Amino acid sequence: MKTTFDFEKPIADLQLQIEKVTQVAEKTQVDMSATVRELEEKLASTEKEIYGNLTGWQNVQMSRHPDRPQTYDYIEAICDEFIELHGDRTVKDDKAIVGGMASIDGNAVMIIGHQKGKNTKERQFHNFGMANPEGYRKALRLMKMAEKFNKPVITLIDTMGAYPGLEAEERGQGEAIARNLMEMAVLKVPIICVVIGEGASGGALGIGVGNRVYMMEHTWYSVISPESCSSILWRSWDHKEKAAEALKLTSEDMLGNGLIDGIIPEPLGGAHQDPAAAAANLKSQLLKDLAELTAKDSDTLVTERIDKFSKMGVVTE
Repeated sequence: MKTTFDFEKPIADLQLQIEKVTQVAEKTQVDMSATVRELEEKLASTEKEIYGNLTGWQNVQMSRHPDRPQTYDYIEAICDEFIELHGDRTVKDDKAIVGGMASIDGNAVMIIGHQKGKNTKERQFHNFGMANPEGYRKALRLMKMAEKFNKPVITLIDTMGAYPGLEAEERGQGEAIARNLMEMAVLKVPIICVVIGEGASGGALGIGVGNRVYMMEHTWYSVISPESCSSILWRSWDHKEKAAEALKLTSEDMLGNGLIDGIIPEPLGGAHQDPAAAAANLKSQLLKDLAELTAKDSDTLVTERIDKFSKMGVVTE
């Protein structure tokens, strides 16, 4: 069953009208091409108007669409080869974060990302993309392996946050994320980070320190989700739309505040409407940055990465 958000109802209504007119034309053999053409023009205009003016909360909804491409989908679409690697060599293999060696048009890379799953069984298996400490330690192990063999690192971010369970805290959730931040800051190979869905809190930042940081067009990146922000400030989720606007979490907001390096465009209506086109846009950006970053020496990469994050934010005394 196709998922349609409330703000997409005018589009769904027009699509239904076109379908009904087409069926009537086929059944009665009456030429209704002019009517269909008029409706299609109106549909195109409506889609452009709605998707070109999404609110913060509507972008959050788009990022959570059940058919939206996830890490495995992008790996399959953009990589010539992929060898998945498992485990943190300490506790277990966290399925919320997946990764391994890959080849993109002949460029050998280490690719790491959150995986949520597409159905109930997969979501439970991948813990809804919420990583435990061993997930971040697995990610770090793969990054250090990439550094050893002088291969670039690509991370794909899509998580509601790090897993908040008691056992995760007991195993050092905060320490695992903090260590990743420290190690990624000084990793001697290029790092490219892309938010492909949700980018929530430290769960996203744990694999989000890079020489280049991008967001897909209809994604969000923030210290907290709108629902959690609303529940803290108003003791209710009812103000999540207001919270989403206040948090300035959209790709345009993030680019305007200098927190990301660019926005990777999505097909009209979101990446789920045309996953192949979304993957092509992602691949094009990755290849461009790989060519640029691999030409730099390790000292330059580290210095630029540290300077990049050090300049973020404004301090007022």
